[in-house]
Amino acid sequence: MRVPLVVSGAVAGAALLLAGGRSVLQRQAALARQRIGKPLGETAVDADRVWRRRESGTPLNLLILGDSIAAGLGADRRKDTLGARLAKGLGRQARRPVRLRTAAVVGSESAALAAQIDGLPDGYRPDVAVVVVGGNDVTHRIPVAVATAHLATAITRLRERGAAVVVGTCPDLGALRAVPQPLRSLGSRMSRTLADAQAQTAERLGAFAVSLRRAVGPFFAAAPEEMFSLDRFHPSALGYRRTAEALLPAILTALSAGTPSVGSEASGYRSEATP
Repeated sequence: MRVPLVVSGAVAGAALLLAGGRSVLQRQAALARQRIGKPLGETAVDADRVWRRRESGTPLNLLILGDSIAAGLGADRRKDTLGARLAKGLGRQARRPVRLRTAAVVGSESAALAAQIDGLPDGYRPDVAVVVVGGNDVTHRIPVAVATAHLATAITRLRERGAAVVVGTCPDLGALRAVPQPLRSLGSRMSRTLADAQAQTAERLGAFAVSLRRAVGPFFAAAPEEMFSLDRFHPSALGYRRTAEALLPAILTALSAGTPSVGSEASGYRSEATP
């Protein structure tokens, strides 16, 4: 009966290895939280206003939803937040003023998108909505199917309000140097899996997806001191500028394409721009 004994021993060894691996990851997660801390607090700069006021015409309504990146945490000045960067770029390209409304909340998972939409005024009709979310789903180990289901509901609700929708998919958490290995590699794989699922969800619903990992990830990997803010987790002013530059073409495409009725066969758009 040596075979069963060998198999039992192998199973027991695998269980111990798995338990040991989890212990290592838990210790590394605690270390990462200690390294990162919260030097930026939990409130982003308020950038909501009409940008490019000198342009003529009725202001375009730009809505930003999602997590701390969408909210602009890490930018010291309102003009450097993601929303402001997008508003200024959109206004310049469209030659119209842009009214920015930021519903994004620091620390949000995809599940929080519903509350962010619920908080909008009843009569508010955004011309375009930008959603950047996913990092907290990865760090909190939210199943991909659950996270993308919340995203799908949000896209549908936004399109029912008449908005063109652009989704900036989950950034690559492997760029976070403050996170030790092997936790960083695990976070990278998980964030890539979620990002791919987010893009598929957006395209299926006629929204527009931008791969932030491909579009801006190389910048963060090559120059982390410049691209990250004080906490080495959130983007700096330059990081937000690069992120806005990656999202803006999709926003312009979304606006020019119009917003098909919900349930139509309109295809989405995926930007995989590289620097």
